[in-house]
Amino acid sequence: MEKVKSLDPAEEEKLQFIVVRIGDEQYGLPISYVDNIVRMSKITRVPKAKPHYLGVINLRGEVVPVMSIRRKMGLNDDEFTPSTRIIILKTEEQGLVGVVVDSVKEVVTLVESNIDRNTMNMNKTNSSFINGIGKNGEQLISLFDINAVLDEVT
Repeated sequence: MEKVKSLDPAEEEKLQFIVVRIGDEQYGLPISYVDNIVRMSKITRVPKAKPHYLGVINLRGEVVPVMSIRRKMGLNDDEFTPSTRIIILKTEEQGLVGVVVDSVKEVVTLVESNIDRNTMNMNKTNSSFINGIGKNGEQLISLFDINAVLDEVT
């Protein structure tokens, strides 16, 4: 006889996300990739860079490329306000990369059963960057696929 796996929420894998606002939408960035969150600072343009790269910043002596998720997703250009932040992501492939977001809201912990990985019916332009929708109470959060966001092909 097969043993049925328990779906006790206490035993489910818990994932943490930093919830950010881009335009009118909320997105989740896996906290495991987040190295730092910094206030908007002077971005030095880099000639002949891809359009979604805004330039580079100096972060404690290290040069970090900064990209606009808005441009990458085909949205309106960034509008820098006092709540605009640069989230420094750290990946094995690309090292440190900064992404500009309109604001940082909170950190949420989601269990795997509260994440819907079926995003096939979403808008084609943005869906390639999203790998699921998280449900945090009544709140829906589009969860970024960091590798797709930072991928140079798109």
